[in-house]
Parts: sequence; structure tokens; C-alpha cells
Amino acid sequence: MAAMDEVDRRRFLSLLGAGVAGVAGVSLPGLVAGCAPGGAGAGSASGKSRPLSAAFNQPINDLDPHGASAVDEASLLANRQIYDTLVTRNGTELAPKLAKSWTQPDDKTWEFTLRDDVTFHDGTKLTSADVKASLERLAKSDGPQKPLWTAIDTVEAPDPHTIRITTTDPLGTLPTNLTLAFILPAAQLGKADFFRKPIGSGPFAVESFTPSSQLLLKPVTNYWGGAPTLRGLRLPYIPETSTRMTSLQNGEVDVTWIIPPDELKRLAGVDGVRVESKPGVNYFLAWFNCGRKPFSDARVRRALYHALDIKGIVASLYGEAATVMDAPIPAAVFGHASQQPYPYDPELAKRELAEAGYASGIRTSMMWFKDTGPLATELAQSLISAWAKVGVIVEQQQIEKAAWIKRLTALDWDIELQVNTVTTGDADYTLGRLYTSTANRMGYANKELDAILAEARSTADQDKRKSLYGQACEIIWRDAVGVFPAALSSTYGLRSTVRGFTPAANSQPEFRTVSTAE
Repeated sequence: MAAMDEVDRRRFLSLLGAGVAGVAGVSLPGLVAGCAPGGAGAGSASGKSRPLSAAFNQPINDLDPHGASAVDEASLLANRQIYDTLVTRNGTELAPKLAKSWTQPDDKTWEFTLRDDVTFHDGTKLTSADVKASLERLAKSDGPQKPLWTAIDTVEAPDPHTIRITTTDPLGTLPTNLTLAFILPAAQLGKADFFRKPIGSGPFAVESFTPSSQLLLKPVTNYWGGAPTLRGLRLPYIPETSTRMTSLQNGEVDVTWIIPPDELKRLAGVDGVRVESKPGVNYFLAWFNCGRKPFSDARVRRALYHALDIKGIVASLYGEAATVMDAPIPAAVFGHASQQPYPYDPELAKRELAEAGYASGIRTSMMWFKDTGPLATELAQSLISAWAKVGVIVEQQQIEKAAWIKRLTALDWDIELQVNTVTTGDADYTLGRLYTSTANRMGYANKELDAILAEARSTADQDKRKSLYGQACEIIWRDAVGVFPAALSSTYGLRSTVRGFTPAANSQPEFRTVSTAE
């Protein structure tokens, strides 16, 4: 593989399919009133733990957790600090949060018992009326979360601490979906400019917010789950990788994430900095248009998989920043089931192409947009180069994101490359949403798979769901609907003064239990 240009390597700016807009680097935002510098060892006048500065490479555009930016990683990062949800996720398992417990009286009804010790940041009690208003707002919204709530029929609040949700069809994924349903105060929802300085029930309250620049949060001392240790939390937007890395090294930033492979090696030797990572829920996929020749033939699709030295490509490009996929969803996702890898065998690939009637080769194309994910262009070129060696000539089509989306939804492509994110950490969000015949996202239809995914979505039995998604993984992998090269690790750089930080599989770490050593 040709040596990679250093500037291109630093384009490791996004782990999401939504990508990151190409923006010029900005300097670290200045101090905010009442906030001490974020540098290591900087104390406050009161002697309390100083504000911690955590820099992400995507902007927080607004603070409406049900709005247009509701599933953007940066917005979710902010939402996790300011608001609470009924249910949370602990690894691959669901756990109580605002809801102490829940039951399913029948296959279309769910009842949640709420905590009775939760208050919003303005001191008002959180009750079922707030949950009802928030869920109804979500169900009526046209935001990106809308597909999660279309099955909701009614939301009832029979008493202040009980919520009853009725769905039009059995929906076993409802508790999982609720991990994205942030609860707002019903009395405030109609007020103008509420989301300039919103009120939630989370561990941090908004002190100031400049969209696409900086969010400053202050701890909530009476938070029901225990007061944060930090005196404050600053979330500046620093899109330029080199600026974030320099800010981490000189102590202007305490925590940052989305770190390129070359920077990981350099940070490993920096005094006062450590790196922590865990398997992530973001991953590359290269779908084949199964409704268009030659990819309507599964033999061709499998041949293209056998033509790839996936291990070599991933190791060369990403090193420790990614792992080779062994299923159509990452291992960190509930429902993942490991499959037998396609062995790298170019001669087998040629034979399979010949058996499918393409002994003389194939001419096709692959589209992607530049900032879909880390080193996406280099990955695309690696795939294309390997396919050329077995007689499959692929035209490179790097296009603008808007054009990519238009062509993707119209199925006007042969092969397409993207980064996808399993936002809920549950297989239904990806497999149940993208791989059904009715979804028709890549010209693929399989009635057996449809039935499995429908059953997995409807049942509330988590063990049964896991088994069903294992079957779905096997079918999608066997049919080689696409190539799944790499699951991207969720990697964080931290100052050595940071304590109690837990890396998140997504880009949404929570900071309630974090502290800084002075």
C-alpha cells in the first residue's frame, strides 16, 4: 500500500455515518465566568476540584434532545449530562434509571414505576406527567428518532409515579428505545427559548451555551444519583485533531476522543497523558447493491469478500484503533454473534467469479463521501486495489454527502462505503431497521430474515432476542450482503490527573463520577 500522506492521516475526525463537516481549526475557547482554566493542576479560589475540560471533534448544535440533532453524537454527549432517561444501558444489559422497574402486563402494554426522589434543576418534582409529555412530544416529532416511536398508541399517567405505554403492535424493544428518550419538565415545554438554557434532571445543569462553540455545565449538588465531584464541566468544540492533541498535552484539555492511529502512538510516550479505549459501536460497512447485477448473485458477493485481506488492511490503516469485524454488527452491540471469517483467498475468488459467469472480470463502481469516517478514502482505495487483482475493476466515486444520500436512498449505486453507528447499542437499531425487505436499503430481500427480525423486535425476552439476532447475523454474513471490515475502537486521551473516568463504547461518556487530582 502506498505511504499515506500525513495530512490525510489526520482526517481521522469522525466515527459516524453522519460525518463531520469540514471546518477550519479553532482555538480553544476562552474562559467562562466562574470557570477556572482547564489546565492540569489549575485549582479554584475555593480549593474545590477545578472544572474539567472535555473536547470532542463534533459541535453541539442545540440542546433539544428530541429535535433535529437528537441522535448526533455531540448532542447525545450533552444530553447524557443534562437530562435523564427512564432506562439506561450497562454494557449490553438494560438497567433502571428514572424507572425503578417495569413490567409487561400484555404484549402491547408496558408499565414503568418511577423513582419518587427526582427533581428538575429548578427544584420541581419529576412525575409521570413529565414523562408522558416528553414521550408524546417524541412520538409527534419529525426528528431522527421518529421511527423508534411510531408504534406508540397511548401514554397514560394513572398516578404520579406510574407510566403506562400501549403500542399498536408488540414492541419488545421499547425499553431499549427508552435509553434515548430524555425526560423534560412538562410545564416548561411550551416556553420560548427554553432550549437556550434548558432544565433537566441530570447530574449537571447548564451554566452557559454557545451553539457550535462551547457548553459550560455546573454540578447539581442534590442529584438523586449522587452529586458530581467536579466543580464544573466544560465541553468545547475543537474540530482540528492537531489542536485537540496539543491542548491535551499542554493541559488545556483534560479529556478528548476520536484519536488517529498516528497520534495514539505519540500520546503513548507523553508524560502526564494516558490512553484508554474499549470496543465501540461504530463500524465500516461496504454494501453491495443486491438488486443490481452482478451483485444480485451471492457468489459474486462472496468472491469479493474472499479477495480481501481484511486483517492486513485494517492493521495497516488503523492499528489498535480498530478491530476486524466478525459479524454485521460490532461485538459491543447486544445481539452480536461471531461468524466464521471469510478466508483471504484470491484464487478462490477468481474461481467463484468464473462459476458465476464472470471469468473475464467485472467493471463496477463504489461511492462514498470524504468524511464518512476515519481514513475512508484510504480504506476505499485498499478495497478497490485488492478487487482489481481478481479482475474486478471498480471506479472510484468520492462524492459530496448530499449526493451520496440521494443516490443511497434511490439505490443508484453498485457498492457504497460508509460508517454506521448502532446508536442504542441494540441489534434492532441496525439489523431490524436496515435489513428488512420493506426497508430495501441495499436491494436485498429475505423472507426468512424478515420473520426473524420481526420476532426479535416483538418479544421482550432478552435471551430469545439475542438468539434471534444471532440467526440474523448468520444469514446476513452468509449472504454477503456487504463487506464489514472494521469496528472502530472508542479511544480516549486523558490527563493523568483525571480519576474515575469510564470510556464509553459510543462517543457519549458520562462525567458524574469523574474527578481531577490537584
